[in-house]
Amino acid sequence: MTTSSFVAFSDLAILDLLRQREAMTVVEFAEELQVTATAVRQRLNRLMSQELIERTATRHGRGRPKHRYRLTVKGLRKSGSNFADLAQALWQEVRMIRDPEVRRGLLQRVAKRMAVMYAGTIAGQTLEQKLLELTDLFGERRVPLQLDTSGALPILRAVTCPYPELAEQDHSICAMERLLFAEVLGTDVRLSGCRLEGHSECTFELN
Repeated sequence: MTTSSFVAFSDLAILDLLRQREAMTVVEFAEELQVTATAVRQRLNRLMSQELIERTATRHGRGRPKHRYRLTVKGLRKSGSNFADLAQALWQEVRMIRDPEVRRGLLQRVAKRMAVMYAGTIAGQTLEQKLLELTDLFGERRVPLQLDTSGALPILRAVTCPYPELAEQDHSICAMERLLFAEVLGTDVRLSGCRLEGHSECTFELN
């Protein structure tokens, strides 16, 4: 599978297809996404384990049943979501909070809430497992994270900012991302470099 195919082929790609077509087979997914049926089944099994899609079987004659996949209610709520405008408006309100302690507390609560949302995807027992799952999760959202384990402690490098428009308005969004990583990974994280300050990438060091 090429790099470009990997970017296009994600959990979200499958959810978006089902949002448009209601129900599809493994063969239909494979043809549409130009990937193997085995790769499709792996994604479908993962989405079923998260209760985002369900499988139904129809039988025609004496042959094997034909399986079709469709979104669950939970999947419908997740697919096709685009809350960029809402995020902008909410962040503007956050910026209006003048008390730094109140703002810091709010950012911590937001980071904790997002960590809970990711709990079903990032469930590794070791730090290494969690790091790999975190990079996979952000990769699916087209925000590639590079994991550097060459030093004494792991380093996460974010070449692309997940919140570019928000970050340009207020650097505290970077602090929230650091808090999110700390919550998800269960360890202290330090933002040692930021693109908004002239660095080539955002660098998060794990302590």
